[in-house]
Amino acid sequence: MYSYIKGILTKRTDDIIVIENNDIGYEIKCPFSVSAGFGHEGEKVTVWLYQSVKEDDISLYGFSSPEQKDMFLLLIDNVKGVGPKVAQSICAQIEPDRLALAVMSGDVQALTGVKGLGKKGAERIVLELKDKLKTVSSASAKDTTVTSGIATDAVDALTVLGYKQADAAAAVNAAYEDGMDLQDLIRKALRSLAR
Repeated sequence: MYSYIKGILTKRTDDIIVIENNDIGYEIKCPFSVSAGFGHEGEKVTVWLYQSVKEDDISLYGFSSPEQKDMFLLLIDNVKGVGPKVAQSICAQIEPDRLALAVMSGDVQALTGVKGLGKKGAERIVLELKDKLKTVSSASAKDTTVTSGIATDAVDALTVLGYKQADAAAAVNAAYEDGMDLQDLIRKALRSLAR
């Protein structure tokens, strides 16, 4: 299994990039909305990877950050009917913190704008990830020292993204400031976790 690749961006199309590493060109499925952030052809880049192995296909899927890859894994591992293609489309069109907020608040509408995702699919994502969130949160609630409602919601959102409860709580505690809204707190905590 691959985690990431560092190499030269040698080709970019609407849905494929090629990264050259040690004289080997790796073809990676990556929407332009994601690959546009990597820089120009000829530059060295880091691409986070997921390797999909099926009976008739082996493919690499590319992401711009570990958080984006974590969100992809959360979707394909926990939401019935969401495969790599749809999950990558979701990742390309919605930020991890926005997905977590939509799941926590039951905001199906926030997900229906994603190309390739209908209302039923969006409802399934909210339902199945919310169940996972409740399971993770209740199983390890004793690990958190967060007490305010907004901070607790931020920790729950980070656990939806796949972070351990203790790590999420530590990041939220470090990021929390009076007067912050939920989205700002999640973003600041995500930056801390990405270091």
